[in-house]
Amino acid sequence: MSGQTKINNRYLLDVIEKTKEKNCMEPEFIQAMEEVLTSIEPVVAKREDAYKKSGLLERLVEPERIITFRVPWVDDKGEVHVNRGFRVQFNASIGPYKGGLRFHPTVNQSIMKFLAFEQIFKNALTGLPIGGGKGGSDFDPKGKSDNEIMNFCQSFMNELQKHIGQDVDVPAGDIGVGAREIGYLFGQYRKIRGVYEAGVLTGKGLEYGGSLARKEATGYGLIYFMREMLKDHKIDLNGKTAIISGSGNVAIYAAEKAMEYGIKVLAMSDSNGCVYDENGIDINTIKEIKEIQRGRIKEYLNSHENAKYFENGDTIPPLYRIKADIVLPCATQNDINLECAKVIVENGAIAVGEGANMPTTTDGINYFLEHNILFAPAKAANAGGVATSALEMVQNSMRFYWSYEEVNEKLDIIMSKIYARCKAAAYEYGYKDNYLAGANIAAFKKISRAMLAQGII
Repeated sequence: MSGQTKINNRYLLDVIEKTKEKNCMEPEFIQAMEEVLTSIEPVVAKREDAYKKSGLLERLVEPERIITFRVPWVDDKGEVHVNRGFRVQFNASIGPYKGGLRFHPTVNQSIMKFLAFEQIFKNALTGLPIGGGKGGSDFDPKGKSDNEIMNFCQSFMNELQKHIGQDVDVPAGDIGVGAREIGYLFGQYRKIRGVYEAGVLTGKGLEYGGSLARKEATGYGLIYFMREMLKDHKIDLNGKTAIISGSGNVAIYAAEKAMEYGIKVLAMSDSNGCVYDENGIDINTIKEIKEIQRGRIKEYLNSHENAKYFENGDTIPPLYRIKADIVLPCATQNDINLECAKVIVENGAIAVGEGANMPTTTDGINYFLEHNILFAPAKAANAGGVATSALEMVQNSMRFYWSYEEVNEKLDIIMSKIYARCKAAAYEYGYKDNYLAGANIAAFKKISRAMLAQGII
C-alpha cells in the first residue's frame, strides 16, 4: 500500500490552487477538497477534455448554496443569546441534499463546507439517491436545560424550514444533535408548515416516523465495513483488541457491535480524557453515563474500581498510547495527527477505521498507508448512518416500517457493497489496498456521470 502521491495533471492542479486561493480561510474544507481531488487523478486523466469543457471539477468544489442566519433564543434566566446557523447545500445531482446538523461551539463555515463536501461522496457510495449537504450552529448544548434546548431548536427551525423539505433537503443529527433535538426541530417544522411531512428530518423518534436500528447504524456500519476489510485480508475479528475515541452515539454502538464479534474494547474517551479497562469496557455503563446521565466518562470509575482514567493534556491524547490491534476514531475531525499515527503504528495496530468525519490528518493517513495499516476512510466506513437515514426516508414514503432485523440486514448489505465498491475502484486504478482512494474514485465516477448528464448547472 502507498500513501497519496503528488499529482501532475495540470487541470487538477489549477482547480486545487484556485480553490485554495478562493477559500484561503477555510482549512478544513481545503483539506477535504485536496484529499479527494488528489486521489481521482487517474480518472480525470481519462476524461479530462469532457471535465474541462463542462467545468465539472470547478462546479464540484463550489457549493450550490450556502445559507447563514442568526438564531436568537432566550435562556431560563430570561437572557437573550444569539448564535449563528448554517446550511450548506453542496450537491444535489443524485438526490435531495442529505446530511446532519451539528451543534457545537467550533462550528464555522469551513467545518460546515468540509462536512457537506465529504457528504456528497459518502452518500454516493451508499448507492442510494441522496445528495450532499450539512448544517448546524455554534450553539453549545452542554449544560443547557431541556427548555433552553427547545427554545434554541425552535428558533433555529424558524429559519431553516424555508430551505428544507423531503424532496429538497433532509437534515439529520450529528454532534450535539440527538433524538431530543430532532424532536424539537420536527415539532417546530410541523407547526410552521402545518403538514406532517415525516421525511423532512431523519433520526426521529420511533413514535413519529423514526426507523428501528437508526441509532445504532453508524457504529454498527463501521464494524460491518471493518469485518469485510479484515476478512479480505484473512484476519478474524474474534480475539482482537480495540481502542475507540469518543463515547457518543457512534463510539457506543461501534463498541457494542465490536464486542458481538469477539473484540475486546480496552478504552474509550471523551473531550476530557479516556478510561482504560483491561477486562474490557462495560458498554452498558458507558451508555448509562452518556445516554441517560449525560455525564463525563471519568464516572466509569465509580462502578469499575480496577479501571484507570487518563486525562488529556499531552499533544498525543492518552487513548492513542494504549496498545490495541484496531483503532476506531469516533470523536471529531483531525483527532489523529502524524504524532498519534506514529505511536499507533509503533504499538502494533493492524487497522484503523474512521467512525468520525475526517478524524485523521492527511499526514496521519499517509503514514498509515506507508506502513501497511489497513485504513477504512470515514466517507466509506461511517456511511451506515446516512444509509439508514435514507432507509428511514423510504419507510416514511411508504408509511410502512420494517422490523429491526430487516433494517439491520439492509445496513449490513449496504456496508458490504460499499467496501466492494471501494476495493474494486482502488484495484482498477492501481491503488491496490488504498481504500481511501478507492472510495473517492468510486463516488466521483457516479457523481460526475450525473453532473455531466444534467448539463452545466
